[in-house]
Amino acid sequence: MRPTLTSVGTRVAKESLFTAFTETARALASGRRAEIVDVLAQGERSVEELAGEVGQSLANTSHHLRTLARAGMVTTRRDGTRIYYRLASDRVAEMWAAMRDVAVEHVAGIDRLAEAYLGDRTELRTVGRRELAGLVAAGAVTVLDVRPPAEYAAGHIPGARSVPSDEVQRHLGGLPTDTEIVAYCRGPYCVYADEAVRELSRHGFRARRLEDGFPEWRRAGLPVAVG
Repeated sequence: MRPTLTSVGTRVAKESLFTAFTETARALASGRRAEIVDVLAQGERSVEELAGEVGQSLANTSHHLRTLARAGMVTTRRDGTRIYYRLASDRVAEMWAAMRDVAVEHVAGIDRLAEAYLGDRTELRTVGRRELAGLVAAGAVTVLDVRPPAEYAAGHIPGARSVPSDEVQRHLGGLPTDTEIVAYCRGPYCVYADEAVRELSRHGFRARRLEDGFPEWRRAGLPVAVG
């Protein structure tokens, strides 16, 4: 005989349990906190670095981080007077990616909002993770990590050069003209790689962007270098 709700627990207890399950979703019910999670999916950052990345004051950023910490989504470590935040586990990054994917599939207007932020992507060529892994192994491509240097240091595609997106033009003279260039950044909705590919293409380079980003590369179990 299957146990009934009354034999194993009360309705109040069940509602409390299911409400607790939603705490992580409630923690992400803010664009700023979702953006912080997106940045932390690249690697740990200090409060000061995060505030600069998301364009918020230290006080507001700290408030958002406390909310994420209460929901168990981030952890901290102290280095002298500085506190560094990281995602509590890879599952947090997976949850953010799944939430984003569901929104793309089912929320009206996401494509329009993405285009308003990223611009027209129809002229941008892309490359998949597995294809890029093969090109890297064969030495047939130059890979540019166009994220901020701190994110490159936390983890990057082996052999990739650190060329932050706002420095691409300065590095043009040192890039090979006879090899395809692939730029990558934080994920499918990161503008850095788009800007880099457009800049490279304007100067005659054969350039593509990784179809998603470094977090997806790492979660796929592909090689990662640190430092």
